[in-house]
Amino acid sequence: MSAHGSQSADERPSLPRGTRLGVDVGDVRVGLARSDLDGMIATPVETLERATAVGRVAQEARESEAHAIMVGLPRSLNGSEGAAAEKARDFATELVASLAGDAWDIEVRLIDERLTTVSAHKALHSSGRKGRKHRQVVDQVAAVMILQQALDTERSTGARAGERVEAEPAEAAIAQEPTQEDA
Repeated sequence: MSAHGSQSADERPSLPRGTRLGVDVGDVRVGLARSDLDGMIATPVETLERATAVGRVAQEARESEAHAIMVGLPRSLNGSEGAAAEKARDFATELVASLAGDAWDIEVRLIDERLTTVSAHKALHSSGRKGRKHRQVVDQVAAVMILQQALDTERSTGARAGERVEAEPAEAAIAQEPTQEDA
């Protein structure tokens, strides 16, 4: 502890080194971002069609040996959750189910993403990108912002950001049910 009673950066517990993914869930498209192994910077990966996004995010998590997937949770300014937040929660739950039974535990976490898409549009506009072309990359930029916020929180606190999503009880039982090969 420092003289002021707070932990210095050297005294904070450190998270394991490894890639993290960031996800911005929309009705039509899903933005995907990835961090470096040290969790310092988020970069865009791709924009996915919503219908195939869970499978593609799970594939990217396996290929990059990700330790965590940060899914943006859109809340209103007063903190309440609406239909968009419910869709993000459903996506995160589908993702947990898709990853159940994998060799290692990939955490899926919900990250408060108030105003992220608005900020992404502003950033694209100020960079000179025209409005029509925003749609092609705005979801990726929002995913980068969600992931970067989570990485910054991890570095400052020494703990994972957001709320962990657990498997539904029925899904967890199915994932752990022995197969005939186990018997």
